Amino acid sequence: MKVLSRRLCLASIVAALLAHSCLAQKALTWDEVRDKFDKANPSLLAGQIGIDESRASEITAYLRPNPGLTLSEDGTQLAPYRGVWQPLTGTALTANFSYLHERQHKRELRLESAQGATKIAISGQADLHRTLLFNVRQAFVQTLQQKAILALANENLSYYDHLLDVNRDRYKAGAIAQVDLDRLEIQRVQYESDQQTAEVNLRTAKIQLLTLLNDRTPVEQFDVTGPFDFSPQLEPLDNIRQMAIATRPDLKEALQSIDKAKTDHRLAVSMGSTDPTFSAWYTYNPSFNNPNDHQTLGASVSIPLRIFDRNQGEKLRTQLDIDRNERLMEVTRAQVFSDVDSAYATVASTVTLLQPYKDRYLKQASRIRDTISFSYEHGAASLLDFLNAQADYRGVQLNYLNLVGSYLSAASQLNLAVGREVIQ
Repeated sequence: MKVLSRRLCLASIVAALLAHSCLAQKALTWDEVRDKFDKANPSLLAGQIGIDESRASEITAYLRPNPGLTLSEDGTQLAPYRGVWQPLTGTALTANFSYLHERQHKRELRLESAQGATKIAISGQADLHRTLLFNVRQAFVQTLQQKAILALANENLSYYDHLLDVNRDRYKAGAIAQVDLDRLEIQRVQYESDQQTAEVNLRTAKIQLLTLLNDRTPVEQFDVTGPFDFSPQLEPLDNIRQMAIATRPDLKEALQSIDKAKTDHRLAVSMGSTDPTFSAWYTYNPSFNNPNDHQTLGASVSIPLRIFDRNQGEKLRTQLDIDRNERLMEVTRAQVFSDVDSAYATVASTVTLLQPYKDRYLKQASRIRDTISFSYEHGAASLLDFLNAQADYRGVQLNYLNLVGSYLSAASQLNLAVGREVIQ
């Protein structure tokens, strides 16, 4: 029975471990998060449908005018005349075929205009992807930052609990007073508060990231991983500006809008031209002067006289639209430079602040904390010195993590300004 009980216990433990491993999800890297976002974000999927709709409009734009077919009957005798009633003898049957011939490349220009609209839609989709990807990257960075802060809070609480255990032993040995031990235990509340706040912030960041990914994974099973650090290396500003000019989809969209406006103007000029309508008809049993003319063929051409309406309004409107889009392109170009310069300055400033932390401040804060803690345990430092050293270490470490988060957020802003990832 004991052997069976042990086997059942072991089997239950294995089952529990397997269930836990099935529930746990592998931590996603940034590349995996980005791929998941590209495939699942509903705003991107809706934008792609808009592109497909624009491509469908190209089919409509290039369609030829439909020909016309008219069947008519005339000359049927309705009532007797002079005692003779031959209702079908004089009936004339006519089949008329007509077709509108579009001149000056109207059809080709309509297609070119529709294709220009599709290019603009594609660039707009790329710009939407750029903006949404920035939000995803921010949520990803926020999650990494809160994970690092939570790890720091746990490490601080564990370290402080160890010191509390040491000082409880000292109190029992009579080395410190009750009031000093009470002050040490009360101070633990700060570290507990840091831990709880970090857990809430981490959960909030994960929820935001899951929302952008359109993912219904429980928060407890979702995790991300990646480097939470900074790089002091930066591309020269001029290089990044050139990247932005070549890459930014909103600037490309502005340039494409100018091209489409020019095409629309050419189409407006073309629409001001005259389009003739050609017609041909076949008549059976006509009542002409020729008694032998039983089956006839006729043809005609109809030419509208464009005396008053020569599409003057559309010609002027499309010409003005070219000028308007050129001005908008200049605004967008200036905005690109402004975005790049601002983001670049923020990244460079954050790197300047981070470098001394990594070179000196983190090591100094750790060394001071360990030294003062050792001194306090051996009676060579006051309680106030000990508490101040703990607070300084906590503040320096937290400031460093927040600065790294600011750097990664500024890097995301620079990537947004350029239109592609220049800082991973």
